Amino acid sequence: MVSESTSRKRTKAGQPLMFHRELSWLDFNARVLDEAVSHHNPLLERLKFLAIFGNNLDEFFMIHMPGMRERPDEVTGKTPGEREMLANLRAIRARLEPMLERLYKCYHELKSELSTHGIQILDRKSVTPEEREALDAFFENEVFPVLTPLAVDPGHPFPYISNLSLSLAVILRDPKTGLEHFARVKVPDPPTLPRIVRVGGDKHRYVWMEEIIASNIGRLFSGMEVLACYPFRVTRNADLELQENSAMDLLEFIAEELPKRRFGELERLEIDRSMPREVRDTILRELNARPEEVYTVDGPLDLGDIMLLSSIDIPELKDPPFTPGVPLILRGSPDIFTAVRQGDILLHHPYQAFDCVTDFLRAAADDPQTLAIKHTLYRTSGDSPILEALIDAADNGKQVACLVELKARFDEANNINWARMLEKAGVHVVYGLLGLKTHCKTTLVVRREEDGLRRYLHVGTGNYNPRTATTYTDVGLLTCDPDFGRDASDVFNYLTGYSRQDTHRRFLVAPLTLRKTLQSLVEQETRLSTPENPGHIIAKMNALVDGPLIQLLYNASQAGVKVDLIIRGMCCLRPGVPGLSDNIRVVSIVGRFLEHSRVFYFKNGGDNEMLIGSADWMPRNLDRRVEVVVPVKSDAIRYTLLEVLTTLLNDNCQAWDLHPDGCYVRRVPKAGEQRRNAQAMLIEQLTA
Repeated sequence: MVSESTSRKRTKAGQPLMFHRELSWLDFNARVLDEAVSHHNPLLERLKFLAIFGNNLDEFFMIHMPGMRERPDEVTGKTPGEREMLANLRAIRARLEPMLERLYKCYHELKSELSTHGIQILDRKSVTPEEREALDAFFENEVFPVLTPLAVDPGHPFPYISNLSLSLAVILRDPKTGLEHFARVKVPDPPTLPRIVRVGGDKHRYVWMEEIIASNIGRLFSGMEVLACYPFRVTRNADLELQENSAMDLLEFIAEELPKRRFGELERLEIDRSMPREVRDTILRELNARPEEVYTVDGPLDLGDIMLLSSIDIPELKDPPFTPGVPLILRGSPDIFTAVRQGDILLHHPYQAFDCVTDFLRAAADDPQTLAIKHTLYRTSGDSPILEALIDAADNGKQVACLVELKARFDEANNINWARMLEKAGVHVVYGLLGLKTHCKTTLVVRREEDGLRRYLHVGTGNYNPRTATTYTDVGLLTCDPDFGRDASDVFNYLTGYSRQDTHRRFLVAPLTLRKTLQSLVEQETRLSTPENPGHIIAKMNALVDGPLIQLLYNASQAGVKVDLIIRGMCCLRPGVPGLSDNIRVVSIVGRFLEHSRVFYFKNGGDNEMLIGSADWMPRNLDRRVEVVVPVKSDAIRYTLLEVLTTLLNDNCQAWDLHPDGCYVRRVPKAGEQRRNAQAMLIEQLTA
């Protein structure tokens, strides 16, 4: 047992045993930015990473900043005090400001490099006379009717600025009175109008929408003299507080709560560097913003929208394409059910096709022997073949049940639409459990066969989303193991009915048994470790935050267990501290694909144990979500997964080592050493 909060303890050198989680998250985003800066990446891929950084930063201010203020300490139950809160905010700002400087320096460099390849991002002064004429016509016909200028004066109070709104602050002079006035013009969000507009016909020449509006701003204020206009952008708390109770209709409740996301407390105000102090002070005063919430930037606000340009079809400016592979057993079998009966099948996306998963559901939907399909849906794409298969299965008379998690952050509206669409098609739709998010990735198919009913199962680490499956690394199992099938049935009964079953044959299920079992596995590895036969743990996940598990890993290290952690994002564990975590190393890999799979290996005295599943080692995953983690029973699959983990640990191009002081240092090949890009190596191995 951990007697006190691990985050409160300190090393002999006086350092906290755990890193600050929000600062750790910012460090991850800094590694994303490094991919935008790196000349090892093709130009349009660098542009993509620039956009990802911008979108990640929006999420940080919408979700992580409010959470940091409101998250109670795990021991005292109290939220941070004002002094601690201000210290955290100062630390975050100190970490962010140099990152923003680097971000916009990178943007301007990329802009210059792209222009040498015929891709130009222009301002209003750089277009040709012909292009200016075309843009003026575009403004008059497509933009002007949509805009609403809002005056600010005693009769017109400062308008409410909703979350992620990009606006122009316009300074005007009345030629009759000589008085100056302030007005706000909102830049319409996509898809109302595009954020980046192509000009120049067949040439790749683009102008930001706010530049088009600014160059025609006088049309909105007839008879007034426009002195200047400056862009600014607001980010608000978008972390919905859902006070659920058993008397509510969850779907209707969330549908009603979603609009509130636009009206949360202000978290960040972004302004253009050219904005004069008096205009800045006016906006701060009207928004009731504090100076520490203001970020001044040198370039377009909301660089996330530049993702549009990364899709330009110039192959030499992108990563080389590849065709995902298909496991040999699936290629050689008459149907997918025959293949699964021969043994468990490992799928590793995006190196292997996600079509293997959709084909599994499609085969079940069309198969006359299929009686029932049960499925969990956390996130998916708008044109999902998964949804089509479920609807077709219901049309074909199958019993189809789908758990649609309405509380999947930022996908709530989409999931409400999918839920209603599935219900109309005759699918039994369940919205999740009160107080818990359903995050497990599980599909169950029940077939009638010659020897009776047989359950087929897919369980994985990633969402059932064909689009993200091309860019997220995830693993999954196709199996008809009887114990897995019975456990899957029990989990779905827990999700859809009133089952209080709290034990399973093979499944580790949060919030029921997962935490206890993971802690037991780490403790067992610690007990079994000897100087002659030291233990070994390899854990790959997105985030490691949980204090009790971190303390147990420290204990394992002190017992001589070698602990290799592959943590893409937040990691609060401090590795390499003498006497505490000497035997722990933390590696983060940021590359072409987003490392998303969760795989856990325990040497177990030589009787290797391997687990895969949906859960990171965070309190929310272990205590406040429904998660499924399963053991890998096949020796061949365990061996394959261990090879994958080893390949990732040996990466010397995209891997970053976390040092005891909290700094991440990127690995580079030594003189004469061959480059080992783990993701590129896995493309070669798994797509052949």
